[in-house]
Amino acid sequence: MSNSPVRPVSIWDIGSWDLESDIVIAGFGIAGVSAAIGAAESGADVLVLERTGGGGGAAALSGGIVYLGGGTRLQKACGFDDTPENMKTFLAAALGPGVDEAKLDVYCEGSVDHFDWLESCGVPYKEGFWSQPGWECPEDDSLMYSGGENAAPFSSLVDPAPRGHLARVPMPRTGDQGAGHVLMTTLIAKAADLGVRVESDVRVQRLVVDDTGRVVGIVAQRFGDTLAVRARRGVVLATGSFAYNDEMMQAYAPRLYQRPAATVEEHDGRGILMAQALGARLAHMDACEVAFFCDPQLIARGVLVNGRGQRYVAEDTYPGRVGQLTLYQNDNQAFLVLDERAYEEGMEAPSSSPQLRHRPTWVCETVAELESEMGLPAGALTATVELYNEHAEQGTDPVLGKKPEWVRPIGSPIAAIDLRNMTGGFTLGGLQTSVHSEVLHVDGEPIRGLYAAGRCTSGLSAWGYCSGISLGDGSFFGRRAGIRAAAS
Repeated sequence: MSNSPVRPVSIWDIGSWDLESDIVIAGFGIAGVSAAIGAAESGADVLVLERTGGGGGAAALSGGIVYLGGGTRLQKACGFDDTPENMKTFLAAALGPGVDEAKLDVYCEGSVDHFDWLESCGVPYKEGFWSQPGWECPEDDSLMYSGGENAAPFSSLVDPAPRGHLARVPMPRTGDQGAGHVLMTTLIAKAADLGVRVESDVRVQRLVVDDTGRVVGIVAQRFGDTLAVRARRGVVLATGSFAYNDEMMQAYAPRLYQRPAATVEEHDGRGILMAQALGARLAHMDACEVAFFCDPQLIARGVLVNGRGQRYVAEDTYPGRVGQLTLYQNDNQAFLVLDERAYEEGMEAPSSSPQLRHRPTWVCETVAELESEMGLPAGALTATVELYNEHAEQGTDPVLGKKPEWVRPIGSPIAAIDLRNMTGGFTLGGLQTSVHSEVLHVDGEPIRGLYAAGRCTSGLSAWGYCSGISLGDGSFFGRRAGIRAAAS
């Protein structure tokens, strides 16, 4: 990352403005485009400064899941009942401890409206439910479980409901037609229809403040030239995470240092640093999404053990939870143990992650032989498999609560896949914001004229994660940022 200054510039140091608008937005990913639409629908003139040659960001490359619930039209069409209260109960447990209760309240209460808004923007949805484990849906269905709602330990909290909403994709699927691509191209087109202007290849550098401390613009660079951009009503930061800022990663999230996944190189923390230079408060900077690089169709059919040969997670849960528990609580040590039949069934199952279907590292006739070849403590894996099989004969898993449909005794031949260090991810912490997406000063008051949304903020995730939360709170609070700024 560049060592260029991030401290704010006084308005008196600006000789003339190169560009100006009511609302200036830095970044054109999911948070930026939602802020742009929200502001434009509120009657504001909107200008977006995008670092790359075109919009979309990490969202366009993602699986495209937007986490919504509370009884959306799609949930009802697929036969699922849900309430904002059930949604909040689950998310408070899955995303905490330390989740922002005020944000969680408005997000869950406004979730149905937000889904309706996405549809009104033209995002297409199919009334189809995908019931299988997976990071994404390999078909064109638009609803799936994406947070472990129907798995232990969360399934007993409230009645589970799927809340992963995906834009319908053309079939057969191709590399540039994922749900994230459909979502972002649709929203970018909506922004264009509303008259939103976009300046590409612009790198934001510093915020501009007036004598009262209000943010009134941005200093940026394009191809070596300095641009002064005036914001008559407000600036919205939507610049993404700090996953590619080595210094920040070492300081705040060292266990994911140089292990980025599901992110883009433009996520260098610049927006966070610019706001920090104004005294912005940070929150949950150590929180991270942790991807686990193995096909969930394989994981659910076997048992995951750590470096001591012990199970530590229900294998049919959300794979992001598997990743977090592997990295944070088991020293990034994991092995998937399964028999020949389970492996073959997993390899033949429909999957959105065929590239994560690993070949066995060790294959043996007995558990004892496998345990020895893996270098595990004598008797550890043997005891784990014996206990698992004892209960699996009855179709139960009282130890960790895997659902009966995935519980079956492990037979012979038996194999193990070496999944040590098979994790990566992105950061979830950032600027602390109000429910209206105002950036908060360390004294708790909003920094006037400055708003933020998306992964440069602390968002909803305080520790845990569900697929779709980034696109969910990014679009939800991005839209609120645009509306609030336009009303200033």
